Amino acid sequence: MRVDFYVLAEASAAARLKVACRLAEKAYLASQSVLVWHTDRSELETLDQLLWTFADTSFVPHEWLAEAAEAPVLLGTAPPNSPPEVLINLDLSSEPPSFFARIPRIVEIIDGEPSRRDAGRTRFKTYRRSGLSPDTHTLQAS
Repeated sequence: MRVDFYVLAEASAAARLKVACRLAEKAYLASQSVLVWHTDRSELETLDQLLWTFADTSFVPHEWLAEAAEAPVLLGTAPPNSPPEVLINLDLSSEPPSFFARIPRIVEIIDGEPSRRDAGRTRFKTYRRSGLSPDTHTLQAS
């Protein structure tokens, strides 16, 4: 299992969601199934729209997990029936999703907002206590 934290200096939901789009696209182009997880449906709806428009040349086929759930990129607020290959966690919770142990690759995107940083640090520690060695990638503003 692999866990990667992508840390942005700025406190920007837009920047965090754009990074999520890029990482979902990268996984899709590598033929990996993806679940973008968040308990905030409103923010996932924003991401849903952004996945169509974040880059002029991009096409990231996606749909809501509760729908037909056949697209390679799924957006969900509930645990999936079968684990994806990549989980992009956008949630603000201090704990990783309850089903994280079933996922081969977990991506955490943390922006500079203090409560997100604190929750991310707590999740990082949880992954380490689970025997994992998360990697951290610092991203510059784009």
